[in-house]
Amino acid sequence: MTGVSRAGQSPEHSRDRHHSASACDSETCVNLRVINYDDTVRRLDHYYGIVKRQLLQNQSITLGLFPACSMEKQEADIRTSIYCAASIWSLYQSYRRIDDDRGKAYELGQSCVKCMRGILMCWMRQSEKVEKFKQGQQPKYALHAKFHLLTGEEVISTKEYGHLQIDIISLYLIFLVQMINSGLQIIYTMDEVTFVQNLVYYVERAYRTPDFGMWERGSKYNNGTPELHASSIGMAKAALEAINGCNLFGEKGASWSVIFVDIDAHNRNRSIFETLLPKESSSKSVDSSLLCTISFPAFATHDQMLYTTTRNRILSTLQGSYGFKRFQRDGYGTVVEDKGRRFYQASETKEFENIECEWPLFYLFMILEGMFKDSQEQVEQYKAKLNPLLKKDRWGDAVVPKYYFIHRNHVSAERQEPGSQPRQPSSEGTPKNLFLWGQSVWIIASLLMDKLLHINELDLIRRYLPSYNRPRKGGRYSAFQRSRYFEKSKTSKGTASDLVVQVVLIAESMRLQAMMATYGIQTQTPHEVEPVQIWPPRDLVKVYQNLGVSEKIGVQGRPLRPIGALGTSKIYRICGQTVLCYPLVFEVKDFYLSHDMALLIDDIKTELHFVGKYWRLSGRPTVCILIREEHMRDVHFRELLDLLAMLKTGYCDGLKIRTGRLQNLIASSCIEHLDFLSTLDIDLDINPFEQLQHASIGYQSLTDVPTAIKYSEDSISFKDMALRPTEEVINVLRSVTTLHGQTQLLGILLRREGETYPIDGVSVSDRVRSLLRQSSSLRYWAVVRECTALLSKEVESISPYITTVLVSGKQLTIGYGEDEIILDKPVQPGEIHDLFYTPALQAHNVVQAVLQQEVVLYCGKLIATHPQLFLGILNIRVGWVIKAMQYYLREVRGKKDVVEALAPNEVRRLVVKVLSIDDWALKEKLTPQQIRVIDGCLGRTPKKFYEKVWHILVKTPGGVRLGDQILPQQPTLSEMSHSDLNFALTVQSLLNRIQHPEYRQIVVELISVIATILERNPELKFTHGVDLDQIIRDSFKMFMKDLGKEVTEDLSHLYTVSEVGLKSYLARAVVNIMLKGDIKSNAEEGQTFCQVS
Repeated sequence: MTGVSRAGQSPEHSRDRHHSASACDSETCVNLRVINYDDTVRRLDHYYGIVKRQLLQNQSITLGLFPACSMEKQEADIRTSIYCAASIWSLYQSYRRIDDDRGKAYELGQSCVKCMRGILMCWMRQSEKVEKFKQGQQPKYALHAKFHLLTGEEVISTKEYGHLQIDIISLYLIFLVQMINSGLQIIYTMDEVTFVQNLVYYVERAYRTPDFGMWERGSKYNNGTPELHASSIGMAKAALEAINGCNLFGEKGASWSVIFVDIDAHNRNRSIFETLLPKESSSKSVDSSLLCTISFPAFATHDQMLYTTTRNRILSTLQGSYGFKRFQRDGYGTVVEDKGRRFYQASETKEFENIECEWPLFYLFMILEGMFKDSQEQVEQYKAKLNPLLKKDRWGDAVVPKYYFIHRNHVSAERQEPGSQPRQPSSEGTPKNLFLWGQSVWIIASLLMDKLLHINELDLIRRYLPSYNRPRKGGRYSAFQRSRYFEKSKTSKGTASDLVVQVVLIAESMRLQAMMATYGIQTQTPHEVEPVQIWPPRDLVKVYQNLGVSEKIGVQGRPLRPIGALGTSKIYRICGQTVLCYPLVFEVKDFYLSHDMALLIDDIKTELHFVGKYWRLSGRPTVCILIREEHMRDVHFRELLDLLAMLKTGYCDGLKIRTGRLQNLIASSCIEHLDFLSTLDIDLDINPFEQLQHASIGYQSLTDVPTAIKYSEDSISFKDMALRPTEEVINVLRSVTTLHGQTQLLGILLRREGETYPIDGVSVSDRVRSLLRQSSSLRYWAVVRECTALLSKEVESISPYITTVLVSGKQLTIGYGEDEIILDKPVQPGEIHDLFYTPALQAHNVVQAVLQQEVVLYCGKLIATHPQLFLGILNIRVGWVIKAMQYYLREVRGKKDVVEALAPNEVRRLVVKVLSIDDWALKEKLTPQQIRVIDGCLGRTPKKFYEKVWHILVKTPGGVRLGDQILPQQPTLSEMSHSDLNFALTVQSLLNRIQHPEYRQIVVELISVIATILERNPELKFTHGVDLDQIIRDSFKMFMKDLGKEVTEDLSHLYTVSEVGLKSYLARAVVNIMLKGDIKSNAEEGQTFCQVS
C-alpha cells in the first residue's frame, strides 16, 4: 500500500489533525511521505508497545505523573515526568502521519495531557509560594520538584532537598508550548492561564537567582549552597522566547489567554547566560547539563562560537567510554560516597576525582544533537558508543542504565590511570528498575533515527533554528523573530546588522520646539502626536501589574519591576489607545543622577546602541527622546543639540537611525497589543506626559535662555558641632548661609533627633529635601550627594548591574576596612538599602553611601560593554576604587577636588580613567609608586597569577604566610583546583587584608618572582612555609644597603623602585632563603643550582 494523502482522510481525522500543517511545511511533508504504510504501522506499533510497557505502565493513575525509577511507588519526579510526557507526545506526533491509527494517537495525546496537567495541578496547590518567590527569590519559596505520586502532596521539604531548580519550570514551559502548537488542549481555564503567566514571572529572574541546578545539589562541593547556573538561566531564556505571545487555548483561544514576556528580563537572561558560558557556575567550570541547554530541548544559544566552545569543553573534559560525567569531582553514585550524609565535608570532593560516574544518557543527547544538525556521522558515532552499554528486557527492548560506576576494587587503579578500569552499571536502569528519564530520551532518539519522526515534528516552534530563520508568526503580539533585519555572518553573532532604530523627538513645550527649530532640529509636542499618548514608564508598570492577577489562587500579577530600554521601545495598544513610553533615562528620579545633563547625553547614546544591539522582536524599535525646558538651562545643552543633529544625519556612532514624525513611524514599529486589560474593570490612574503651556513662544535661540551659573562657596567644617547641645546646633544653623554648612548641621540633627524633629515648624527631613532641590538646581554636587545620603535614597534598578558584575566572574565589595561587605551572589532590590546604609559606612563618611552606589552602577554598565577594563581584577572593592580616583586627582593631576564634589559624568570618566591605567601610565609618565598605588587599590594582578600561587603551594608543604594569615597547602589543594574561582577568591581574601596598596602590589610582584624561580627549577621545593613579609623585608635591607642608608621600619623607599629593579632584589632575597636551607631539591643528593633568569 502506497503513501496516504491527507486529502483522502475522513472528516473526523481531518478535525483531529487540523493542526498538523503546523507540524511540518509542504516541503517537509514531501520528505516525510510514508513509503511503506504497512511497515510504518508495524514499526509504530512496536514503539507503542515499548511506551505502554516502559512508560505508561509507570504513570500515576490519579495525576499522570512519573517516578524517577520504575520501582519507586511513592515519589513523583517532575523532571522525569516532563521528559516522559515529551516521549509519549513524540510517538503521538509520529502516529499522526498515518490515516488509521486505531485510536492510539488519541490515547497517547491524552496520556501526555494528563501528565502535563498533573504537574500543573501540583504546582497550583503551591501558588502562595509562587507569589512569595516573585517578591524575593528565596529557596524556601521554590516550587517543588518532587510530589507524592498518587496524591500530589508535598513529600520532602525545602530544608531537606534543593527544590529550587529553575530549569524544571522552564523545561515545562517549553514543552507546554510545543504540545499546544501540536493541537493538544492542556490548559482549560483562565485560572490556569493566570498561573502559567505567573510561572513566567517565576523564571524571568533566573539571571539573578542562585539555584540547585539540574543535579539538585547546587555547588559542586555539595554543601547546601545554591549557585547561579548557566544551564538554568539558558533554559529560562529559551522558555521566555518560546512562550512569548503564545495563546494557551491554542488556535481557538481569545486575546485574554495570551502569555506576555518582559523582553528586558529575557535580554538580561540572554546576556548573563552568554557571559557565563562556557562555564556552568562559579564552582563548575564545565557541566554536562549544558548539553540540554545549548541543544535539544532548549537550543538556548545560536552564537556559533559560544556553542562550539561550550560543546567542545564538555566533550574534552567529561566524555568517557561509558557516557558523560556530570561534572568534575562529582561524587554521586561512586562507591566512596557516604550515602548516609546529605552534604559533603570540606575537602571530600577530592576523593571523587577521576572516579566520577559516567551517564549513557548524554550519548542520547549527542544523538539528538546530531539529528538536529543533520550529522549522520555524529549519530552513528554515538549510536556505536551507546549500543554496547544498553541492557535488554524480556521483550528484547533496550534498557538505558542510569550510570556506570567504578567498583571498589578498581578505585585506586582508576585514580592513577583514568579510563583504564572497567565500570559496572547502576541498579537504576535495569529491566526491573527502569531509569525513566533515560528511557524517554531513548524513545525520542529512536523515533528520529528510524525516520518515524521528523525534527520539525519534535520541535514545532523551531527552537533549533536562529530566530531570524523561524517561520514568521502572525497575529497581534510581539515575537522573537527578526528575519527582515538580520544578516547571517560569522562576525555578527546573530545581531541585527542593518537594524534601523526609529527615534521620535518630543519637546515639552511649543517655545522649546520653536527654539529647537532654530537649530534645524524638528520635534513634536505632546499635542502634535495625539491621539498617540506619551507615557512615563512607571505608568506602563501599573498596566502590567494587572497581568496575571487572581484573588482565587492568591497571585498579584507582575511584580513592581521597572520597564527597561527594550520594553519602552515598543508601541502599545491599550484599551483603544496608542501609547509610546519614554525610556527610564528621562524619568525625573529621586536620585540625583538625572540632574546631570552630560550623563544624560551619554546615557541616550548608550540606550540607542543597547536597543540596536539586543533588539530581537519583529518590527523596528521606536525610542522616544524627551527634551525638557530645564535641559535648556544646562551648560551642556549644546552637546545635546550636537547629538540630536547627529541623529538627524541617520547615524549615531555607526548605528542606523531614522528620525521622523511619530505618525509616520508607527507602521514599521513593533506593536504590542495589551488585550488582557479589555476584560478588566479597573481604574489605572494614568498620567500621560503633559505639554507645558506658555503665553508666548518666548525663546528664539540659546542666547535668550538664562543658563545655570556655576555655583561655589567657601567650605567650612562643622564636625565639632556634633558634640554640642541640640539647641546650640539649631542656633548655629539659623545663622549659617552656606549650603554645605547647613547640610552638615542638619545631618547632625537628623542622626541625633530623627527626621521628624521640628526646626522653626519644619521637620529636619523637609529642610534636607529643600536643600536637595536648591543644590540640584545649582548643580552643587557635594551638597546634592550629602543630602541624598541623609535621606537614604537609592539608585533605581541597581540590582541587575550588581548581578552583571558577579556573573562576569568578579566579586563586589562595598564599605571600608574591616566593615567591608562582600557580595558574591545577586541581591534583591529590597536588600540594597541595608547594604549601603550601614552604620560603619555612614560613620566613615555619609556621602560614601551614595557615591559607592554610583560607582557600582558605572562598573556594572562598563563591565558589560568594556570588559577589558577589568582584566586582572577579581574583586571590585568599591571603596578602594574611589581611593584610586581620589589619589589620581590629588597626586597625579595635582588637583584639590574631592571625588564627591564632581559631577556624575566626571565621576564616571574618572572610573574609566583609573581602570584603564595600562593605556596611559607611560604617556602621562606615572612613577612606579603611582602605578602601584592605583593598581593596588584596584586589586589588579598579572595574567595566570592564581595559577602561579597554586604552583607555589604545590611546592610548599608549610603553606604561604602573609601577615598573620596562612594559606595552607592542605586542605586547599584537595578541596580546590588551580582553575577554580573559589581558589582565586581565597587568595584574593588573603591579599585584601593588606591596607597599603603599594605593599599589596609588591606582594603580587614577589609571588610572580617565586613562581618563575620554581618553574625554571622544577626540582626545587620549599621545606617549610614561605613568609612573604620576611622576603620583602630582606629585599628592603639589600636595597637600603646598596643605597648606603640605614634600614628603618618604613618601607616607602621600596615603593619607588622600578618593576625590573624590584624584581632583582626580590629574587636575591628568595635565593638567600634557598641557600639557608629552606628550600631543597627533589634529588636525594647533590648540589642544587638555582636559575632565576
